[in-house]
Order: sequence, then structure tokens, then C-alpha cells
Amino acid sequence: MDDGTELYIGLISGTSADGIDAALVRFEQNQPQLVHALAHPWPEALRTQILRVAQDETTLDLDAFGRLDVAVGRTFADAVEALLAQSGTPAASVRAVGSHGQTIRHRPSGEHPFTLQIGNAAVIAERCGIDTVADFRSADVAAGGQGAPLLPAVHAMLLSTLGRTRVVLNLGGIANITVLAADGRVFGFDTGPANGLMDAWCLRHRSEAFDRGGAFAASGHSDETLLAQLLRDSYFAMPPPKSTGREHFHLAWLDAQLHSLSISPADVQATLLELTAHSIAMAIETHAKDAADVLLCGGGVHNPVLVQRLQKLLKPRELASTAVYGVDPDYLEATAFAWLARQRLLGLPGNLPAVTGAKGFRVLGAVYPAPRATR
Repeated sequence: MDDGTELYIGLISGTSADGIDAALVRFEQNQPQLVHALAHPWPEALRTQILRVAQDETTLDLDAFGRLDVAVGRTFADAVEALLAQSGTPAASVRAVGSHGQTIRHRPSGEHPFTLQIGNAAVIAERCGIDTVADFRSADVAAGGQGAPLLPAVHAMLLSTLGRTRVVLNLGGIANITVLAADGRVFGFDTGPANGLMDAWCLRHRSEAFDRGGAFAASGHSDETLLAQLLRDSYFAMPPPKSTGREHFHLAWLDAQLHSLSISPADVQATLLELTAHSIAMAIETHAKDAADVLLCGGGVHNPVLVQRLQKLLKPRELASTAVYGVDPDYLEATAFAWLARQRLLGLPGNLPAVTGAKGFRVLGAVYPAPRATR
């Protein structure tokens, strides 16, 4: 294995589709170090289309699917070019881009399990002149796994401490936990919604993409009847390995629960925040009861109302941002996809079967070479 210094770029747009996180990552002695990062905005019309497709509010014919795939790929390429320009990094010095793409459907169970991320990687490689690795989840799903979460291997690399059980909690559109056990075992799963439902409800009622500072939720009161009803969803009782997404926890799902109830929008938002906090606390209490601390990453770190509820529900465990340990909470996911791209080029596994439930370790991702004349 090459232990020299290398540069990679990691890209991801999560289930909230609130922007493309782009991270320029340096690897020294196989350890990832964040060099520069940015959040690249989606064109609003494109984001709206992505969300409608992901929430099953609209269907695409094959022509429309192809156009959307290319449009998303072009926006990912825009993010790479912006990152290179801001950091003053020539494309030729970057070994590869690891692009997660945009998930529009995730069905890892059933007769024909699949997961689908769009964002044409050939477009990224052609535009940016950098080899691009994409489609990281399909190989794990083909091996009987959930295809998610894929971050635990990086969490273990950067944040584990032998002799101390620790949970890393990623608060994206969907929440997922990584349990770093005191004996060195690593496992994890999606606990359920984090920001995704709150964002969607906020957009519907306030025309704002997210609940800034948790103010909308703080203006209401949680409805205990609705909360209990939401928590009865079968997903929460399922044993891991498990994963989920916007195709399950979306506004149509919520509307069905609200059908016979009369609750103000602010109270619904407060209840959705409680749903996130309670489902996470239940998962940690059940699967990581001995955890001494919980480290937060993802966009939910910036919602103080959510963080305060988690602090209360997770006591006596210590709650802190991954920033305390030198890991940027906003770009840990993007850093992980830079690492996954490097693993693919080195021919090394990227999944943890104990996390995803796959039959074994698998090399993840498909490589789209850049035009050689541009390198």
C-alpha cells in the first residue's frame, strides 16, 4: 500500500438535499485529514425535483430520469470546480473524486433489493478531468447487505477509544449511529428520521428549507398522542442491520398519521423534533446501553433545540460535537467518501459486514476514468 501523501475529493448530498458537501482530503500514512471544504447549493428548481422524486410525489419516465441524472452530475461537477478554485488546488493533483451522488430510492430488502443514487459520474470525470468513483452502495446490497450506513469504518478510524464504548451520532436527513464498543467491535444502523421530516414540514408551512436554530419547533409543544402514534411505526422495532430513507419517512407518511388529528403546524414540528430525539435515545439505550459518550456530527449539530433534547434524554452520557476531537462535524460524511474512493482504487473493502449485514467484506464503487489527455 502506498503510504505517501495523496489528495482526494469526497462529495455527498444527503436525504435532505440541502446542498452538496465537498471535501478536499489529504491522506498521510493512510489517515484522512480535511484540507478544505464547502457546501455547494442546489439550484432551487433542481432541488425541488429531487425531493419530489425521492418522496415518491412524482414519477419519471426514462427520458426524464436520464436528464435528471445528468443535471445532478453537472451540479456535483460544479461543486468540485468550486472546491478546487477556493482551495487553489489544480485538478491534476487530485487522485480521484468519490461521489456518493443523490439517493432517490433505497430498497435494500425484498425480492429484488436495490439502492439508487443519481449524479452521472462520467459527467464529473469528463468535466473535472479527475478519475471519479461512484455507486458505493450497490455491491454491499448485492451481497445481502443494507448498503448503509457506510461511515462506521471512518468513525472507528478517527474516533474510537479502546476500553470505552462510544456512540457517533450522525444527524443528517436520516439519523444513524455507529457504536464503537469498548472491546473494539463496531456496528451501527439508521435509527430513523433526523432533520428530513422537520425540513419538509418547515418548507411546507414556512417556505424555509430548514428550521433555523430550531425556532419553529421551539414555538410549539409536542403532542403526546401524535408522538406515540409515530413511534409505533414498525421500523423502530426492527432489529439491526437496518437502513431507511426519505422513501419511508416522508410527508405522505406523516399526513396519514395526522388524518384524524387537529394539531397546529408548530406543534407538529415540535413533535417531529421529539420523534427524532426519542427514536435515537431508544436505539442507544437498547443497543449501546454502556456508552459513556455520544459524539454528534451532521447538520443537526446546529439545531440547539434538538441537541438540548438529546442531552436530556441521553443522560448521564456525555454529549459533544466531533469537533472536540478535531473532526469537522459538517464534513465527516464527505471525508468518508474520499476515503471510500481511495479504498476502491487500492482494491480494499469499504463496508463493514457487522454494520450492513452483507455476506462479507466488499470493494465498493465503480470507477469512471478521466480523459487521459486532461491529466
